[in-house]
Amino acid sequence: MLPPRSDLVRDLAEWLPRQRWFGGKDGPIDELSIGTATELRSGDPALHHLILDVRQNGATDHYQLLLGVRRELPDRLRHVEIGGGSGGAEACLYDAAHDPDLTRTLLDALADEASIGPLRFHRVDGARIRTDLASLPITTEQSNTSLLFGDAYICKLFRRLSNGVNLDLEVNLALTRRGCAHVPSVHGWIELEPDEPGAEPVTLGLLSDYLHTGAEGWSLAIASVRDWFAYPLPPGDEWAELDASGAGGDFAAEAERLGAATAQVHRALADAFGVTTVPAEEVRAMAARMNAELTATCRAVPGLAPHAKALTGAFLDLAARAAPMPVQRVHGDYHLGQVLRTESGWALLDFEGEPARAESERRALAHPLRDVAGMLRSFEYAARFLITKAGTVPTESGPHLETRAHAWAARNRAAFCRGYAAAGGADPAAHSVLMHAFEFEKAVYEVRYEARNRPAWLPVPLTSLAHLTA
Repeated sequence: MLPPRSDLVRDLAEWLPRQRWFGGKDGPIDELSIGTATELRSGDPALHHLILDVRQNGATDHYQLLLGVRRELPDRLRHVEIGGGSGGAEACLYDAAHDPDLTRTLLDALADEASIGPLRFHRVDGARIRTDLASLPITTEQSNTSLLFGDAYICKLFRRLSNGVNLDLEVNLALTRRGCAHVPSVHGWIELEPDEPGAEPVTLGLLSDYLHTGAEGWSLAIASVRDWFAYPLPPGDEWAELDASGAGGDFAAEAERLGAATAQVHRALADAFGVTTVPAEEVRAMAARMNAELTATCRAVPGLAPHAKALTGAFLDLAARAAPMPVQRVHGDYHLGQVLRTESGWALLDFEGEPARAESERRALAHPLRDVAGMLRSFEYAARFLITKAGTVPTESGPHLETRAHAWAARNRAAFCRGYAAAGGADPAAHSVLMHAFEFEKAVYEVRYEARNRPAWLPVPLTSLAHLTA
């Protein structure tokens, strides 16, 4: 039994800001209310689905919570308790996403295509969903919570909800229906019926294949860089022609395969959603926005100023050569942490776009080379990650390590672009003006982000810019 709503709201307002996935940590909660409350399971333990309406700074965000209720809370769930027993001796409240005794309810509802209050559980045509699996939450995520059901499924629960159909569901479902081999197949999804007639349902969760044999691209790349940094090099002045292919953990072949997989997904996205051409005037406006962001970031981060002339030149060059440009659905937040190498090839994950951007920006169409630029920036980051971590690389002078990093990034950038073009993607070498603009735009974003959130990482984008603008 739930406590009085006033007590529950008070406890939730205290608990919510401490959660990693809460997006309003920069200010106090002005008001919290419960938009919907749906009982999914009665008894002990009980499961309730809540939508929390959180008002901050004049705007209201909506968060999803699976609320568990038990008479006695086992030790394994103490870390997700809410309110310290506000329901009195008869009720302990907690985040039930961490309780495998309750999360199996989601599989049952998806398999049955149930409708419970305003919640709708959908199963993809032809999919058969097992209901005998226990869940384990992935604890490393920030903005969402994903549950692993055995080695069969991963269920992503969207914590901070977007209006309408979530991009990740929309894109993955379309690619699944087209038989795209480079995304995990979707088996079902959960949505909230809208209050207003004609409005789109709100996506709450997404059930898809769990690629249990997959290794994250970022981890594989870092292992390659570590091997390269440990590889003995000849003495003298041969650093200028350094070839990163000599180390045993060379990543270039995988980078080339990843480029090919990326091109194939871009082609599938174009087939599923179509391609539009924007006029030259819109390209010039895009270049102007890039330059405006550069100016603002230079004011906030003086270390970017030495590169401003070269970056501005790239943006002006794009504006001067502007021509009608094809745009389509793309990944939107593409980097090595968004791809998995499985036994059958590379898979792309998380098509939500950059979480810090507005919904309209994340849904905006773009040239596919914007994703290519994002991955090239990720190679720059992987190359320099170990340099920022004291004690993780052999003792060597800074310039030598940076030379090694540059050589590794250059080799894998070239391999990725080669694979992308060979598989039918737009050849980055033939679109150098557009590529420079996209990559420099991403680098400016990185500088701004690192200065605000991880100052120790600021040398990574700045050092790579020194090479790219030379």
